[in-house]
Formats: sequence, structure tokens, C-alpha cells
Amino acid sequence: MALFGGNVFSSPIGQRIEQATDASLASENWALNMEICDMINDNEDAARDGVKAIRKRLQQNVGKNYTVVMYTLTVLETCVKNCGRRFHLLATNKEFVQDLVKLIGPKNDPPTAVQEKVLSLIQSWADAFKGNSEMSGVVQVYQDLKQKGVEFPMTDLDALAPIHKIGRASCRERV
Repeated sequence: MALFGGNVFSSPIGQRIEQATDASLASENWALNMEICDMINDNEDAARDGVKAIRKRLQQNVGKNYTVVMYTLTVLETCVKNCGRRFHLLATNKEFVQDLVKLIGPKNDPPTAVQEKVLSLIQSWADAFKGNSEMSGVVQVYQDLKQKGVEFPMTDLDALAPIHKIGRASCRERV
């Protein structure tokens, strides 16, 4: 755990996230992404440290390296789909989701693929967690964006891989 604002990438989960989002990768490292999910599901501090590392990785690379941003968004998406409530509470927090929206603001001039990925994640999470008051932050941000006229990518929400609302079972146990 990164104490007192230390380097979030010094924790085991932070190290894995840094490795999984390295710009030199030819494509996503799915084995490492799933290992990250298992670490988050197996350790209470890993969800918080994982979200901190994801946030930092996005902030460090926005406007600079969109390969890293896309890999980081993929890790985030994978964790939401495969981790439990602890991670969901952090990833759907209004402040965190608003940070995702900032990534695609005009100041950063992100590529269309990044814009669509962020909007698609927000839309799918808002749909998945709309009935859960603890995770209403993402729903609020989604509704705010829609009211402001933001157009979301055409998404067949029924065709998306489900978000598992699980307890502490690891990815290995679910396979």
C-alpha cells in the first residue's frame, strides 16, 4: 500500500498496473489484466491502491501517450467486469468518473477511440449500477452528460460482457 501519498506504483498492484499498461506492449496483456483482478479480489487494500494507480496512470499520460491511456482504460474495464463491490464502489464514485470525463475534454484533444471508450464505459456502468444507490455517482455523471447533449457511442448494452456483481471469488475460481 502506498502510504502518505507515496509512489502508487511501488505497491504490488501498482507495479502490475504499470506493467499491464506499458506503451511498449504490442497489445493488451490479458493474463496480467486478470492477475490484477485476482489481486484486487484477494486483498482489501488492492482495490483502493488499484484505483489510485489507474487514476495516476491516466493523469500522467493524457495528452501524451494514448496507447497507455487505452491500455489503462482496458485494465479499468476488466477490473469492473471481474472484481467485486469494493472495486465497484471506487470506480463508480462520482469524483473518479468525473476524472474520466476530464480525460476526454477539449483541452486534452484525445483521439476518437479514447473518447468513445470513456463514454462507453460510463454508459455501461450507469446501466449496470442504476439500481444501486451506493454506486449512483456514475449514473449522475451519465445523466449530467446526456443533459448537456453529449452523444454516447451506439452501444448494444445487452451484447456487452456482463459486469459480475460478485463477492470475493477470484477470477480463477469463476473459470
